[in-house]
Amino acid sequence: MAKRVQVIHTDDIDGSEAAETISFALDGINYTIDLSADNAKTLRDAFAPYIAAGERERNAAGRRSGSGRRKSSGTAATDIRAWAAAQGMQVSSRGRVSAEVREAYERAHS
Repeated sequence: MAKRVQVIHTDDIDGSEAAETISFALDGINYTIDLSADNAKTLRDAFAPYIAAGERERNAAGRRSGSGRRKSSGTAATDIRAWAAAQGMQVSSRGRVSAEVREAYERAHS
């Protein structure tokens, strides 16, 4: 007999179907939350000014903590998205960051 198991992630805020799981840390405590696309955007928009003003923590080896995945410019797309959102720029929450937004970020941080 064949079985089919389906896992459906539910938005932890409103109970709708979740689009992604987001990890974040605050006061040294790591959290994960399952969110719909709308709620994920709301969370990122809420964090954007704090991320833009904050500084990424460095690990013991002197490298920035995080996944280590970087675009060729050396800046993570999530950092650019947060900065762009804080500047009032239109930027998608997923996919490739446009060259225009990336260039504006580079100009502002050089």
